[in-house]
Amino acid sequence: MDEKRRPGGPDQEGAGGETENGRADSLEARRQRLDAELLARRTAETGRGSQKDDRQGYALAVKLSSEFIAGVIVGAVLGYGIDRLAGTTPWGLIVFLILGFCAGVLNILRSTGAVAQPGAARAKPDSGRGDDDGN
Repeated sequence: MDEKRRPGGPDQEGAGGETENGRADSLEARRQRLDAELLARRTAETGRGSQKDDRQGYALAVKLSSEFIAGVIVGAVLGYGIDRLAGTTPWGLIVFLILGFCAGVLNILRSTGAVAQPGAARAKPDSGRGDDDGN
């Protein structure tokens, strides 16, 4: 017999009549099958991931643009209303249109996380001591 067997009993590796060449071939075949499955899975996930990223980017763009446009429109409507009531025809519209623009930009910055939310700076950090007044 040309087969080389590993020394050891039936509980150790190499037992059961497999040759080292047979095991190496089996291991190589399993490795190739695993590589093929991993490649197929990565390809499928990459295709789905880019579509998901595209949809998320589009949703974020719509959200940000609608927040900006809403701020400008609300400012223009308030300015027009104040002009009609007070009789200061162009000035209320101009002032509130500028305020609406600023509010829209601020909403965008808050949505993207570039500016802290209102009230977040006033919140006290929890020191873990509770409401003990020292008495």
